[in-house]
Amino acid sequence: MTDSKATPSGPTPDTRAGFLAAAPVDEHVHRMFDTDLSLQGYVANLTRVWAYSPDSLAALSYVLKRAADTADLSSQERAVVVTASAATLGDSYCSLAFGSKVAATAGVEAAVAIVSGDDDRALTARERALAGWARRVVDDPNAIGPADVDTLRAVGLDDRQVFAVTVFVALRLAFSTVNDALGASPDEELAARTPDAVLAAVGYGRAPGASGWSDASAD
Repeated sequence: MTDSKATPSGPTPDTRAGFLAAAPVDEHVHRMFDTDLSLQGYVANLTRVWAYSPDSLAALSYVLKRAADTADLSSQERAVVVTASAATLGDSYCSLAFGSKVAATAGVEAAVAIVSGDDDRALTARERALAGWARRVVDDPNAIGPADVDTLRAVGLDDRQVFAVTVFVALRLAFSTVNDALGASPDEELAARTPDAVLAAVGYGRAPGASGWSDASAD
């Protein structure tokens, strides 16, 4: 007779989830881990933190996608916004992950500029406006005024899109805050595939740390 409470067969992580003990592995968590393994060959440190509430991560991901779609953000624009947000917060994890995406599409110079908060000359006018808005929202939302909103209108965003991109930035801030507060350090695997110049520019936040569980250890 089988135990109805038994966890699914397969690998389980043997490391902590940031500052927390490893989360119990049920079928939902196992699915999260399997997805990471199939897509990138290892279970990310942040995935092991969010394994405490797969439903929360799913809900957050859903609203983020809806906000990005409503704002009509391209994949590159999403990467620019997330990188600018993470850099302003001082979140190394998302800066490396999305800075690498910017480097792959807009070039390493553009990625380094966003991470460093410099003039993003390699970006389009719309991307520069979005990056600037993300920095203002993260840095001091109470200092934002009508003229700042006008910078987004000037590059073609209507007020519904301004609202949506602000929701997107705010939710990315929440996501990064959970990861940072609970000690989810950037994966060594992530750092290894990040361009050297981007890695050097991210001189803030937590240093990369081993995930402790790759597909090699899942056999």
